[in-house]
Amino acid sequence: MYGRSILRGIARYCRRHGPWVFLRRAPFYWGTSGTRASLKALRALGAHGMVLREQGQRGQTLELLSLGLPTVVSPYTEPFAGLPNILTDDAAIGQMAAAYLLDRGFRHFAYCGFGDGYYWSRRRGQSFEDRIRRAGYEVHSYEYEQPRTRTPHTWEKEQTILIDWLRGLPQPVGLMACNDDRGQDVLEACKAAGLHVPEQVAIVGVGNDDLVCDLAAPALSSVALSAQKAGYEAAAILDRWMRGDNASEQHIIVCPSRVVTRQSTDVFAVTDRCVRDALRFIHTGARKEAIQVDDVLRAVLVSRRSLYDRFARTLGRSVHEEIKRVRVDELAHLLVSTDLPMSQLAVRLGCPDIKNLARYFKQATGVTPLQYRHQHSPK
Repeated sequence: MYGRSILRGIARYCRRHGPWVFLRRAPFYWGTSGTRASLKALRALGAHGMVLREQGQRGQTLELLSLGLPTVVSPYTEPFAGLPNILTDDAAIGQMAAAYLLDRGFRHFAYCGFGDGYYWSRRRGQSFEDRIRRAGYEVHSYEYEQPRTRTPHTWEKEQTILIDWLRGLPQPVGLMACNDDRGQDVLEACKAAGLHVPEQVAIVGVGNDDLVCDLAAPALSSVALSAQKAGYEAAAILDRWMRGDNASEQHIIVCPSRVVTRQSTDVFAVTDRCVRDALRFIHTGARKEAIQVDDVLRAVLVSRRSLYDRFARTLGRSVHEEIKRVRVDELAHLLVSTDLPMSQLAVRLGCPDIKNLARYFKQATGVTPLQYRHQHSPK
């Protein structure tokens, strides 16, 4: 999904500012693969520039770069010096996933990455751990490294190691996977280990690849990224470079927008049943209408003082703050997923006071709704 979203952004730019002619490598079933074939095809095309995903081996990428064409690189090991790179804001991604799991009441946390060979996995894990530690908790980390032998471990062998690690975690645990593919790895390992998701292990991935997330069982929650916008910006930088402007190290940053909740985290890790019921009511109702604290009280049938005290003791925030937090999240979703004006979005949320809605959105996110839409939506 990450790569496809970048391509969608490039295609959108091409439709508006093209026409461009693209080189498409022949499908694998034709047996035409390898760097030499790509170099030959690029020379034959008379290519003027590239948006290049890092190849399986870094040396292969360097061979393609030896053509000397204006190039924007999307790396997965380390960034390429002297070139514009498409980079993810890994610090923000890790913090967002951590805040999300903390908000759902978890007190035990884990991170599952791909090892030190992938800079983005390492940075996301460190940011996640830093945020959790600031909240007063520890993180159990799994960073699997392939042995440096001619025969790498199979998935079956690694899954056995991952299962043992998962079984040793305290429960219930909120777990961040470095991306959606890794999240699916953890889901499959949980099934093999006999661990229930999300009741024992709640999992959030990164990338919001709807194909991976929706085919997972249970469906995988994920941090959504502004990759399509990054593809558009990468194409714009490449266009300017091909026209003669200097574009060295004008990096494109892919930012997280929100966490999309699916079944893998559809749980609140709180023992107080009253608080848990109130949270479920808020997370369902506040996305559709402007519910008030009195509505929550009628749903859980406890006194106002009791509900306030339980929320403060269990979550460290008020009922009203939780309602606002859910409504901000829903507005963020609508701003990115639709082109509707604020007036219509306010109607969807059951909030006729647009100024009030915009005010507490800015208080929560630091930007206005329109600024948020500009930051995260495709051009």
